[in-house]
Amino acid sequence: MISDGRSRTRTYAAGALALLAFATGCGDNGGGGSAPAAQGTGTASAAPRPTGGAPATAAPTTAAPAGADAAAWAKWNLTPLAPAPAPPADKPIKLERTGTVPVFSEVKTNDKVVFVTIDDGAEKDPKFVEMLTDLKVPISMFLTRDIVRNDYAYFKPLQALGNHIQNHTVDHPVMSKIPAEKQKSEICDAQSALTQQYGTAPLLFRPPFGDGAGTATLNTSVQQCGPRAIVLWRESMQIHDMQYQAGDKKLKPGDIILAHFRGPSELKGATMTQMFGDLLARIQEQGFSVARLEDYIQAPAS
Repeated sequence: MISDGRSRTRTYAAGALALLAFATGCGDNGGGGSAPAAQGTGTASAAPRPTGGAPATAAPTTAAPAGADAAAWAKWNLTPLAPAPAPPADKPIKLERTGTVPVFSEVKTNDKVVFVTIDDGAEKDPKFVEMLTDLKVPISMFLTRDIVRNDYAYFKPLQALGNHIQNHTVDHPVMSKIPAEKQKSEICDAQSALTQQYGTAPLLFRPPFGDGAGTATLNTSVQQCGPRAIVLWRESMQIHDMQYQAGDKKLKPGDIILAHFRGPSELKGATMTQMFGDLLARIQEQGFSVARLEDYIQAPAS
């Protein structure tokens, strides 16, 4: 059950290039199909403030919270985020072993935290691995098999930091436009490949664009393949700022944020680390910390 009441490649070959062109619409710009959880007004920085780019020596402008490695954050031109509180002993989201899987785009919590999820896996920038190793900001990775299969190893250092690998289909289709058996193979084949490569079966599934998340057909396919929840989002990171579903364009405790593994060709010249640095700055401006999504979810009893 779920206790939340709120609503809810770089090119490697010609075929992969076509897949990436389609996948870059994943949820945040309406490409290929509008996501139920991604509709809403967007905001854009009037004057972009690039952060998180090339390492620098400038000191942070405010005192770092206790335990934060201020030097590591300063290396990326960032000020440390306040640390997230300890994970709750009583998990707000409790998943069952069988039956209909819940669909959620936020977690019910009073903690002033948000959760960062990153999709697809097209951009494999070693600087981003370095950045996450330095900053230790938790993320959840929803990987698309055919986008990551040329370099599964890239994501293993990120996994070794405690970040979880989750399921985002085989080749990023619009799920409601394919038959039930194809939906099942998209989820099951990705589940098998990701489990084999990373040693742990994904607990969560995200449909491309959020499409079909509320349908019985997709829910049944997810149940048959192993994930025990469908995860959507409340905000999506663009280049320098987020698109918000909420009319007030503000983060709320427990919001799930969508971002993507993207590079300069998709980010109008910005790098993955610059985009991620800007995301952290936007989160910090609103007084939030970043927590690990899976720390707020109780997996089914084995």
